[in-house]
Amino acid sequence: MNIRDFEYLVALAEHKHFRKAAEACFVSQPTLSGQIRKLEDGLGTALLERSSRRVLFTDSGLQLVDQAKRILNEVKTFKDMANGQSGEMTGPMHIGFIPTVGPYLLPRIVPALKEQFPDLALFLHEAQTQQLVSQLEEGKLDCLVLASVAETAPFKEIDVYNEPMSVAVPSDHEWANLAEVDMLSLKGRTVLALGDGHCLRDQALGFCFAAGAKDDERFKATSLETLRNMVAAGAGITLLPELSLPKEKQKDGVCYIKAINPVPSRRIVLAYRPGSPLKARFEKLADAIQSQLMAS
Repeated sequence: MNIRDFEYLVALAEHKHFRKAAEACFVSQPTLSGQIRKLEDGLGTALLERSSRRVLFTDSGLQLVDQAKRILNEVKTFKDMANGQSGEMTGPMHIGFIPTVGPYLLPRIVPALKEQFPDLALFLHEAQTQQLVSQLEEGKLDCLVLASVAETAPFKEIDVYNEPMSVAVPSDHEWANLAEVDMLSLKGRTVLALGDGHCLRDQALGFCFAAGAKDDERFKATSLETLRNMVAAGAGITLLPELSLPKEKQKDGVCYIKAINPVPSRRIVLAYRPGSPLKARFEKLADAIQSQLMAS
């Protein structure tokens, strides 16, 4: 057996499908299937239930999948230690971003990062917080750039940006000409919000609920752009994070107003596994992102 066999086994457990697992490993389905069979023969135990049309693991198979994941994590840590001792910004780095940060932050930082660290190969992944946290734990990602929440508490966090949120209202709204809005003005009003799974939903609604506002339960947006379009259509008001705002106070039917008392905000952090040997790299990356945000 070899490391590649463990990768095949873990991929099959994740995808529950031989073809999809083979595609994920960049091999043919017969190759992956044959290697799994050889692994079973070498171990002297059945990993899969062969009588089922579905991919079902035996109890022994499930235990060995967990062990294979741990082995692959250790192998990755070993390679990271070898590559990261100097803290040089070279080689691959897999970074996860949440959907309410990635589309707005990446255009600002990627060109500068490529210029500053030409030997660093960036692999960028976008997903919701829960999925990113799971991928970081499993060693599939090196670090995350996201809002600090309870799920990120087990990781090391480097502060990147304290991002304020503004109130977004239709251009013909009664508040459209105001320079700022007291959050207490939201008392008794209904606000639009993102759907479940987005950490920004809980963070924004936390400030709104504290002010006495209510969530519009008839609508849950899948993205900030959907929220923005609903506001432009006159469907309601919402809170939007600063990185997602245009330079203009009013644009495309939406007016953006600074919120005060308190200023709603979220902590954007770079999170990584406590045992990662790439700490020096992450610190340089966080500094570079901070510098770029301050300059823009």
